[in-house]
Amino acid sequence: MQAYLLVKTFHLLFVIGWMAAAFYLPRILVNIAESAGQAEVQARLQLMGRRLYGFGHGMFGLALILGVVLWLGYRVLPDFPTMVGGPAGWLHAKIALVLLLLAHYIVAGRWLKGVASGRTVPSARALRWFNEVPVLLLVVIVYLVLAKPF
Repeated sequence: MQAYLLVKTFHLLFVIGWMAAAFYLPRILVNIAESAGQAEVQARLQLMGRRLYGFGHGMFGLALILGVVLWLGYRVLPDFPTMVGGPAGWLHAKIALVLLLLAHYIVAGRWLKGVASGRTVPSARALRWFNEVPVLLLVVIVYLVLAKPF
């Protein structure tokens, strides 16, 4: 049981790290859109964005590995409980939403990389709306994990 709690603790820490990056990367894009014509500011924001994007990928990878251990660890580790009992529709819905969140994160990263090659980003207003998507997805994901409604 101790191993299960450690794996779950670190899984949550890495998820929190990835979500911090998923929340802040679109905000950096908003700042890039609003700083058009200010080369120094844009260069600094691009550097911050690239570092944050790399950090987020590392956090996602570690969270994914530990999530798989939580899901299937009972098959390889003795006395490791499974988090999936009974109907697991909630887990499929959660995984689908996490994949949607990952796609959102990758789109933000591609926009950031596009800025470095001279492409423009969407308007600051559109990016502000884009910035709200991870919050909404996270609310539903947390609900699914806690309530396991189906």
